[in-house]
Amino acid sequence: MKTYFKSDIEIAQSIKPQKIKKIAKKLGISSDDIEPYGKYKAKLPLYLIDEDKVKRNHLILVTALTPTPAGEGKTTVSVGLADGLNYIGKQATVVLREPSLGPVFGIKGGAAGGGYAQVIPMEEINLHFTGDFAAVEKANNLLSALIDNHLHQSNHLKLDVRQIFWKRVMDMNDRALRNIVIGLGGKNNGVPREDGFNITPASEIMAILCLSNNLEELKEKMANILVGINLDGKPVYARDLHAQDAMTILLKDAIKPNLVQTLEHNPAIIHGGPFANIAQGTNSIIATKMGLSHSKYVVTEAGFGADLGAEKFFDIKSVYGNLNPEAVVLVVTLRALRHHGGNKDFNQPDLKAVIRGFENVEKHIENIQKFGIQPVIAINKFPTDTEEELQKVIELAKQKNIKAIIAEEWARGGEGMQDLAHEVVRVIDENKNQFKALYDWNLPIQEKIKKIAREIYGANDVEYSKKALTTIKKIEKLGFADLPIVMAKTQKSLSDNPMKLGRPKDFNIFVREVDINTGAGFIIPILGKMMRMPGLPSVPASENMKIDAKGNITGLS
Repeated sequence: MKTYFKSDIEIAQSIKPQKIKKIAKKLGISSDDIEPYGKYKAKLPLYLIDEDKVKRNHLILVTALTPTPAGEGKTTVSVGLADGLNYIGKQATVVLREPSLGPVFGIKGGAAGGGYAQVIPMEEINLHFTGDFAAVEKANNLLSALIDNHLHQSNHLKLDVRQIFWKRVMDMNDRALRNIVIGLGGKNNGVPREDGFNITPASEIMAILCLSNNLEELKEKMANILVGINLDGKPVYARDLHAQDAMTILLKDAIKPNLVQTLEHNPAIIHGGPFANIAQGTNSIIATKMGLSHSKYVVTEAGFGADLGAEKFFDIKSVYGNLNPEAVVLVVTLRALRHHGGNKDFNQPDLKAVIRGFENVEKHIENIQKFGIQPVIAINKFPTDTEEELQKVIELAKQKNIKAIIAEEWARGGEGMQDLAHEVVRVIDENKNQFKALYDWNLPIQEKIKKIAREIYGANDVEYSKKALTTIKKIEKLGFADLPIVMAKTQKSLSDNPMKLGRPKDFNIFVREVDINTGAGFIIPILGKMMRMPGLPSVPASENMKIDAKGNITGLS
């Protein structure tokens, strides 16, 4: 007899949310201080951040091994751990990124957790939510419109149409928009030039929103966006188009974090959504500080494996935000271990593949230790897991002096996360972890890239295209060499080759090109064929979604 499991949306719809003012009260926030968006969502004003409390309270990062295409459940574990901490009597809030509509309607689905470890209202969070993504999109595209209007009206800045770096964005997977030609149809319709679209989470505006500490800093970063190069070879910034104030006006509400709740009615703050393979991959500094201002423990996550989201969380977000992560949970699944161990059908038990695949976990453990932190492993349990495989992972972790704990948040919510919650609290109370960044931002650009490639990916060396080397020289000449590095790399491998599973050895990485986000404040080496505008799969998730006459949604996960 086949076992029936409720879908995520069925579980989410079976729980009646508490009014958002009641959730705010759990954080010590008055109903007069929240800005409600309906009954179950609210914006939190920035004046509620208390820097002294931020320093006193405890930050926990959830990361993962190199994932399978479906992901290994970092969000689910993050929500479950926050519920688990509350279950054992500790005041905790989970702080997450907002889902992008591209993955929601594409292959990955939503990003509100799963099973009995979700944030609600699930449908609203996964869809338009409070309009933050729309605001990012509008601010980005306002700058695009101002650029093209400037070209049409006078172009007194002498912008070179062949060297305009700024692209339009849309929050949808649409490969047809990657490379386009605009301004066709005669002189009244603009100046013809090549352009293209990125997906909204890849916008520099999203990165800026998530790395700003306040509205003033947001505006300053907007002004510093590099638009392109003029005919004299000089840089042109958004401030030269007087764009920063109007763009910031569009983001005046989007900069405020969003308060919702878990299925167990614990506080959840959700804000921002940059991808980790092409951007910094973590929620906003503001959201994290808001959580730390009102909770003893804050659980947050960083996208994809520890080689991407966690590295950027440590080396960029923690430095910009002056944050001090005290514990790291490394999410491991048996299906990912089987995958890295060479089993193509990774949903089938395979002890030998699990053992082979653990070498990927070993590398991620070593990487986290480089930041001064000893991780705790959460084995995110799936129905296909066998007891023999689970115990083998616990044994393999023990051989590395790492505690591995089975996480049952999907099936049991916070109750199934008690052991993990107790271990995380013990690690924090022990106070042995001392966070440190991997590299000094003042190192030369190529030295910073090499340090990440060698120490985090395990590469022998770094190779560059002529185009990449030319761009690095330009960046140095412009005076931006002291910015941190955001690697744009496949999430499917520790290397830059998605086919190299497990723990690749004896490889070089190849930097195809280099980009710079002068507003957000980082340099982007692009490894391999990274796409900033994904495409839809052969059978998009959208095809399985339904809505009835009463507005009830099914098929959203």
